[in-house]
This record gives sequence, C-alpha cells and structure tokens, in this order.
Amino acid sequence: MSPVAIVGLIVGGLIVVVFLWLAASVIGLWFQAWVSGASVKMLELIGMKFRKVNMGLIVRARIESVKAGVEISANSLEAHYLSGGSVLHVTRAVIIADRAKLDMDFKRASMIDLAGRDVLDAVNTSVNPKVIDCPGHSSNRNTIDAVCKDGIQLKVRARVTVRTALDRLVGGATEETVIARVGEGIVSAIGSAQSHSHVLENPDIISKAVLHKGLDAGTAYEILSIDIADIDVGDNIGAKLQEEQAEADKHVAQAKAEERRAMAVAHEQEMIARVQENRAKVVEAEARVPEAMAQALREGKVGVMDYYNMQNVVADTGMRRAIGDGGKGGNA
Repeated sequence: MSPVAIVGLIVGGLIVVVFLWLAASVIGLWFQAWVSGASVKMLELIGMKFRKVNMGLIVRARIESVKAGVEISANSLEAHYLSGGSVLHVTRAVIIADRAKLDMDFKRASMIDLAGRDVLDAVNTSVNPKVIDCPGHSSNRNTIDAVCKDGIQLKVRARVTVRTALDRLVGGATEETVIARVGEGIVSAIGSAQSHSHVLENPDIISKAVLHKGLDAGTAYEILSIDIADIDVGDNIGAKLQEEQAEADKHVAQAKAEERRAMAVAHEQEMIARVQENRAKVVEAEARVPEAMAQALREGKVGVMDYYNMQNVVADTGMRRAIGDGGKGGNA
C-alpha cells in the first residue's frame, strides 16, 4: 500500500474512534430520550457536548414536556440554557400553563425567566391565588392605624388574595407595592367613615372601598379580594389633639397676659416718671415766684400791702393744710 493510503487509513481510523467515543458518551441519553418518545438527534447531543451544555438537563426537560403533551424542541431548550435561564423552571411553568389553559408558551415563559422573575411561581400563583398579609411581615408594625372622623383610632389587619397577571408580569410592580397601596386604601376608607362604631358594625365597607380604587393597576398581580382579618379600637386621637390644642392655647394666653402685665408695668413707670417731671417743673416754677415778685416790686406793679396780703393768704393756706393733715393723723 502506498504511504498516502496508509495515512488515510490512520486518519480515518482516528475519526471513527473519536466518533465512537463521542457516541458512547451520549448514547445513554440518546437512548433514554428515544425510549421516552422525546427523541433527540445524536448529532444534537454531540454538539451540546462540544458547547459544554448540560445534556442531561436538556434531555430531562424535553422528556417532561413531551410526556405532558407540550412540544418543546431540544434546540429551544439549549438556547435558553446558554442564555443563562432556568430550563426546568420554564419547562414546568409551560406545562402548568398548558394544563390550566393559560396563554403561556415557551418563548414567553423564557422571556419572563430571563427578565429575572420566577416564572414557575408566577404561573402557580396564577392558577392557585395566594394570600398576602397587610401589613407585610417585613414591616415594623403589626397593624394599619387610621382615625375616623369622630377621632377614634382603629387598628386593622387585612389579608389580600391575589393572583399573577401574566400579561403584566414583566415590568409590573411587586408584592410590596400591592401591600403599600392596600394600606393606603384602608387608611383612606377609615378616615372617610363618620364614626368608628359604623366601621366596627360593617368592616366590609373598608374592603369594598379599597377594591373600588383599582389598586392593582400597573402591578404584576390582580387583586381578587380584600378581607379584614382583625380590627381593634385604639386611642381617642381627637380628644388627645383637643387636649394638646387646649394646652397650647393656655400657654399662648399666659404669654399674652404676661405681655400685657409687662406693658402695664412699663406704662406705670412711665406715668411715675412723668409725675416726677411735672413736679420738677412745679418746683422750678415756684422757685421763680420770689424773683417775679421782686421784679414786680421794683417796677411798681405790686405794692407793699399787696405783697403782705399775699403772704397772709399763703400763711393762712399753710395753716389750713397743717390743720387738715393733723385731723387725718388723729382720725387714723
């Protein structure tokens, strides 16, 4: 044989050996899929091995889908795996959606999964609605507190039954948003009630008012019902506010009274100062009288007798004052 033929035989033998080795490594999975009626081509399995795809996971997902009556190609499963998605979760979600007659194919389910949402949990919640406590477990409060128009505080715990809205799952608000909106609706409904007794007699007015607001808009859930699990009477907030307002008014009144007292004291001191000023003016005027009398005597405007008569009048007036003061002292 020529050297070329020998080389050709060696290369061909190596190719056959490699092919048989690859076939041996995937023959078990290929046979498993074929026996289950979910056949996968041998070349597809070999290609998965080269692309470092978990062949067992792909075969298992294909078998589950075919047995459930849902046809999902191995190529689609492999593509989702290479994209970083959860193959089994998506496959089972599609199977549940098919059984429940939901509009959910593999392409849509894989998009939801790659968007970061748990598609299997979403489908399960859509089929079997779940109950959310309001306020949530992550909240620091155990109840939602609100005040009626009569000033009485009510403490409420509610349970919200929701199911997943698959058409709003991607981009829709999460469970925390639903809890926040429901809490806001409960506070608004209680705040609109005329009296707390009316709310205690008819707690369903809260749930009806909240449901009427359409709080699930823009969220990934559809609210089916809102049930008041517990409602208790809290403090009389209205009375406390009135008491605090009265206390504040008292402080304001005291401050104003103190201001008026200070103004009165200031006015009194001002009057005393004015009296002293006027007395000083009188003393000053009296000091000028002798000078005026002397001037009048020099100019002949007042005679000597007139001066003595005036002195007599002054002396008589002084005596009368002395007698009057003595009489007061005796009476005392």
